[in-house]
Order: sequence, then C-alpha cells, then structure tokens
Amino acid sequence: MCRRAGPGTSVSSFTLQFQTRLLQVSVSHQVLRDIRWPHDPFMQMGGTRFTKASQRLHSFCLFLALGSFIWGYNVGVLASVLVHPGFKKTLHRPDASLSGLITAIYYLGTFTSYLFFAHPAADKLGRRHAASVGMGVTCVGQALQVGATGSAAQALGMVIVGRIIAGVGTGIISTSVPLYQRYVVEIAPSKHRGRFVVMNHIGFIAGLASGFWVGYGMTFWDSERGLQVAWRYSLSVSFVPAFFFLVGLPFMHDSPRWLVEHGKIDEAFTTLQYYREGYYTSDEIYDELDDIERSVASFRVTGLVWTSMFADRSLFARMWRSALLQFLAQMCGATAMKYYLPALFRALGLSHRVSLLAGGIESTLKIGCNVLEMFIIDRVGRRLTLVIGAVIMAFSLLINGTLPLIYPNNSNTAADYACVVFVFIYSLGYSMGFGPAAWVYGSEIFPTAVRARGLSFAASCGAIGSIIVTQIWPIGIAALGSKIYFFFMIINLVSVPIIYIFFPETKGRALEDMDVLFGGHDPCVSSEHLLADGEDEDDDQGPRRRGSPIDGGFWRD
Repeated sequence: MCRRAGPGTSVSSFTLQFQTRLLQVSVSHQVLRDIRWPHDPFMQMGGTRFTKASQRLHSFCLFLALGSFIWGYNVGVLASVLVHPGFKKTLHRPDASLSGLITAIYYLGTFTSYLFFAHPAADKLGRRHAASVGMGVTCVGQALQVGATGSAAQALGMVIVGRIIAGVGTGIISTSVPLYQRYVVEIAPSKHRGRFVVMNHIGFIAGLASGFWVGYGMTFWDSERGLQVAWRYSLSVSFVPAFFFLVGLPFMHDSPRWLVEHGKIDEAFTTLQYYREGYYTSDEIYDELDDIERSVASFRVTGLVWTSMFADRSLFARMWRSALLQFLAQMCGATAMKYYLPALFRALGLSHRVSLLAGGIESTLKIGCNVLEMFIIDRVGRRLTLVIGAVIMAFSLLINGTLPLIYPNNSNTAADYACVVFVFIYSLGYSMGFGPAAWVYGSEIFPTAVRARGLSFAASCGAIGSIIVTQIWPIGIAALGSKIYFFFMIINLVSVPIIYIFFPETKGRALEDMDVLFGGHDPCVSSEHLLADGEDEDDDQGPRRRGSPIDGGFWRD
C-alpha cells in the first residue's frame, strides 16, 4: 500500500532507517558475542557476570565443597589428636611406627574404595545418593574412633577399624563429588574451568584449617576431664557439617548425564534448564540434552571398559599422566605435613599449644593461596604452576633439612624460626602447585566416556602415595632426623623436568580438543558421527526436538 509523500516523510524514513540500522547492529553484536562465548554464563545476557544461572553454578560448587570440607577436617583434626595427651594415654603412648600405621591405614580404606566401591556406587545410586552413602559410612567410621575404649589393644582396634571405614566412605565421597561436579566442569567455559575445580579443593583446605583450629581450641580445656576426652570432642565436630551435607543433598539436582544413562530424560532436561536459566534458550537446552544422549549412546556402542585405558594408546597416555600427577602430589611430602605438622613444630622448639596455633595459621593461609590459585590457574596455565610449586617446595625442604644439621638440638632459635617460616613457604608452593592443579589437570584430559574411571584410578595411585608417605615420615624423622627432608626434596626436583617434558599445557583448550595433545582419537567420536548421520533426514520437519538414539529415533515430537 503506497503512501503519498509529505513533509514528514523524510523524517519518518530517516527514523525507520535509523531503527533498522540499530537493530542490525544489535543483532550483529549478539551474533558476535554468541560466536565468541557460545557457552559462557559470564558473558551472556549483555555481559552480566552474575546471572541467575552463574549464581546457581557457584552455589552448586560451594555446596559440593562441603563434602570436601569434611574430608579435610578429618585429616586436619587427626594431626591434633595424635599429639593429644588423652589419645596417647588411651593407646598407651603409641610409638612412631604405630602412629604411622594409624595414619596410613585410612588410605588403605580410600584405595579399596576407589578400586571396588566408589565408582559402582556412583553409577548405580547416582552421584547424589552415592555422596549420601559415602557420608554415612564416614560418620560410622568416625563414631568408632570417637568411642574407642577398653584395653590398649581394644582401643587401637576400634581406631584402626574406624579409620578404614572412614577411608572407604571418604573414597566414595571424593569420587561422587567430583563426578557430581563434573557436570559443571564440562559445561564451564574453558577459560574459567579451572576455577570451578579449584573451588572444590578450597573446601578441603578450609576443612583442614578448621581441624587444626578445633584442636588448638581444645588445648584450653585443660582440666582433668578435658585432658581425657577433648580429643573425642574434636573428632565429633565433623558430625555437624556432615548433618548439613546430608540434609541438603536431597534438594540438589542429580547429574544430567547419570539421569540420561538411566532413562530419566525429563528430569535431565529440568536440571539443565535450572542451571541454564537466563543465558540458554529452550532449543539450546534441548540441543545440549541431545548431545548428552548421543554421548551416552556412543559410549554404549564402543563397549569401553576400564581395561580400555590400558589397551588404547591415547587413553593410556592420559591415564598414566593423571595417575603419576596424583602420586607425585602425595610423594612431595604434603600428606605428611598435614598429619605431622604439630609434631614438626614441636621438634623446632614450639610448645604443644603454639604448635597447634601455628598449624591453624598455616592451614588458614592455604585457603588464601588456593583462592589466589583459583584466579591465576586459567591465566598462567597448569604446567607452570606445577613447576613453580615444586621448585618452591624443594627449596623449602632444603632449608628445613639443612639448618637443624648445622644447629642441632635447637641450639639456635633464629634457625628454628627460619624453619617454621619455610614450612609456611612450602605450603604456599603446594597450594599453588600440586594441591589444586593435579585435580584440575586430571579432570579435563579424559574423554567424557571414561573420565570417571580415569579419575578413580588416578586417585587410587594418590592413595598409594599417601600410604607410603604417612608410614615413612614418622619412622624417618625418628631414625634420620631432618635428613628425611632431603628425600622429599629430591622427589620435588625430579618432578620439575618430568612435568615440563611429559605434561602438555591444557590451559584454555576445550575438552573436545584434548586429542590434539595426547594423540589418537576419542574412541567415542566415530560412533557419535555414525549416530548423528541420520539427523539430517528430517530437517524439514520444523523445530521439533531431536530425539535420543537411546530411544530408537532421531526426532521426537
């Protein structure tokens, strides 16, 4: 329909052209942003950094970190329990080898759990229910330790059995929580992925620090009653965060991948929608759900089993690196520092109470170091942080091994204080190196189909390292004194060229691009292509949702 030209025509035409051009620029900007950050919750919605979805993702990770907090607390509080007079009296003053056994036996439980219980529980029960079972088993183990009584042999037996059971429960938690969190890791933008994994490690360090502070606080309960039972109360504190974790888990959404694997497609879509609100459209959520369904179907087609990590060259290249990194993360001496730190400070001339205070300060500083690492690991890379951390730890161990030889029997107060300072510097190196980076690296190099199995195997190798270190350290200190530091110094020095030569940098790489670094190909890729070939047949069917290969069709009305 034509309109006669009039005086206002030029103005109206200009206004229309301006609005059209503005719309084109807006659309172009939106398209450009979607190209650059197609799955970045921090850059969607006009660049808003904290959308409702991103807040939910961070809250999700913080809650899961509570599970790691309890694990860290049980580690930290044992350091104060081992030197508590009431605990020593109950066990008739255990010697160095027996203290090492009590500490190391815990990791026998985690090792057994990693190999036989953790992954089957997570697969059959789901990540959420597996975490609940793991926490319940851990509480049973803690209760046995709290209630240890009777003769020295009976009390020791209850402590050891309780430690093994708690280790089994912790193994289930430390597997199901990363698997639960794996969903966040997989959908997180590659340049922010390390942040979410480090957040879980911060929970562990916060628990570690809390264990030391509770142990320090119990030193003020110095009445006769306190000297007898304070260590039991220290262990019992872990039941409080465990209660909140167990109460909160039923309100969490289960892992979308596990839901798809068990045919709960609608629940998986609801979960995806919950964590996508504000930056994904419904069609994009359907597309992502289709990707998960194809991934699950492709895994079933390939028939991969745990032995595939040894038979497939590309998978083996990833598996041995992740396992070695976890092993080195324990053999660097950090596990011994966690358990025997108060005893180390006492050997440097500090009193019992001041030793626990120093341990609490050291563990609290680790939280700050890990928060710093959370922001820099995606900037400087995984390999550089690992190398720098190992160098710092090696130098710190050199100082702590040398000064007591030059000034034996605490003959120089300045030398003793210097050793205390370098214990703190050692912790800085670990908190910005092996501590978080080993978990970040292992969580991102495996293909989705075998990531859970790869992480479980790597964690079991870390448990072996923990058993070795916690058994060697007290015996080595008793027999060799400060010379034992040189053993762990050498391990850190050897780690530097190993990491630099054999561990390629993964910073900023999409999970799908890891094959470029480790050779071969993702064994699921070919089957995914085969499954996807049929999707183009009905492209003219309109915007109906693509169906699941699991359900036998590629389009679902």
